[in-house]
Amino acid sequence: MQTVNTHLVVYPAPTGAVVNPDFTVNVRKPHGEWQPLFSYNVKVDMHDVRNASMVTFDCNGPAELEIVKNEGSVEAAVIRPISTGLSCELEANRILLHLDGPQQLSLEVDGDRFHNLHIFANPLEQDVPLVSDDGVLPLEPGIHDTADILGNLAAVSSAVKHKVIYFRPGIHYFDTSRLEIPSNTMIYIAGGAVICGGFICSHVEDVVIRGRGILYLSDFEKTTFYRGVEISYARNISIEGITVIDPPHYTVLIGQSGSIDICNIKTFSTRGWSDGIDMMACSDVNIDSVFLRTSDDCIAIYASRDEYRGDTRRVRVTRSILWADVAHPANIGTHGNYEGDGDVIEDIIFSDIDILEHHEPQPDYWGCLAINAGDNNTVQNVVYENIRIEPFELGELFNVRVLQNAKYNPAPGKQIRDILFKNITYNGNCLNPSHIEGYDEARKVENVRFENVTVNGEHFSMERDVILGPHTNDVEVKPTQV
Repeated sequence: MQTVNTHLVVYPAPTGAVVNPDFTVNVRKPHGEWQPLFSYNVKVDMHDVRNASMVTFDCNGPAELEIVKNEGSVEAAVIRPISTGLSCELEANRILLHLDGPQQLSLEVDGDRFHNLHIFANPLEQDVPLVSDDGVLPLEPGIHDTADILGNLAAVSSAVKHKVIYFRPGIHYFDTSRLEIPSNTMIYIAGGAVICGGFICSHVEDVVIRGRGILYLSDFEKTTFYRGVEISYARNISIEGITVIDPPHYTVLIGQSGSIDICNIKTFSTRGWSDGIDMMACSDVNIDSVFLRTSDDCIAIYASRDEYRGDTRRVRVTRSILWADVAHPANIGTHGNYEGDGDVIEDIIFSDIDILEHHEPQPDYWGCLAINAGDNNTVQNVVYENIRIEPFELGELFNVRVLQNAKYNPAPGKQIRDILFKNITYNGNCLNPSHIEGYDEARKVENVRFENVTVNGEHFSMERDVILGPHTNDVEVKPTQV
């Protein structure tokens, strides 16, 4: 048997960070020495805000976790996503978990999804900047004058192609609450660093925000509508590895921007409109290996909205976990150019996705996978493939409608066409039928395919599982392929 020499990275506990005492967690290489993990407090679920736990570390191979529930007994423990196939060993209130490598997981004791433990075993970082490198501006914990930061950055030699602002472990504050990042800059947030604030990338290019640190926005009022990262009129922006806790608004806003890469970010939110990743009038957006637990849409794809104008094209969401405590895991099409001929939202792929929750009291906002075309929008060429939907509380699987939402749409949508749902499984008790419906004879839904879609082990059925409304053409269900 081949021996894997795991490299394990554990980050320091930042003094003053909010701890959750529900679990004590240790990690080690197989049969090595246990190392403690700091258990961060993360708030979840807007309808009834509760405190969950989160631990994070890096590894490149097998690792073992020892988890102790500090109060009460443990009758059972479940690891999700279920698709990982992971189980754990239970000894009284002590849980042992073996990982083969990097994972994003939820450990739930006795069916409790709201006081659970989130486990983020990240891959090892590559090409980490050093504080001694040319062009690196290291920042110690404390309160930072953003004008001073930018002034010191500008003073770095112009011979340095990519400048770096390096946030060391500890808690950081901005005097302006958010930092505007200039072009050709890397923001590096070290593991164990907590920044109480966010970042703005406006009219810039070639910006990287990365690391294993945290953006902590829980202390900002909802009325600030601050985002973790705001990207406007920008190109070549990359976000990787960070965690965002309780933003007043979106985790990431992308407005009229292109060539955006988002990888391995994690988020938790509890406010109204605190979506995960929302984009308007964008192109070439790649989202990979993210964990989004939000109190509104996890991912929303729009066209024109507010000051952002134009179509949205070429969006890829892959290998990700979507957990909507409220609203949709994935939503497409609501906003567009209602004053003109509308916009086009096209060439969208969601692939290799685990959906862990969908809970929405308002039927107009049901749909784990929703395409709701409003504002004269055309939505076309959308693929959902290899998606595993776990039991959810309230909603429906698919919602594909050309509509006019009285709250958000001054005009109805134009059309939805060429949509594929392929290799999708759902196992659960919430069996509200899905909806497919056009608006009128000029505003239809056309060419929707369901291939190898199963509900509780049975083939998806047009008679049982879908309400097919008026103004639809060419909707077809193909059975499971052997």
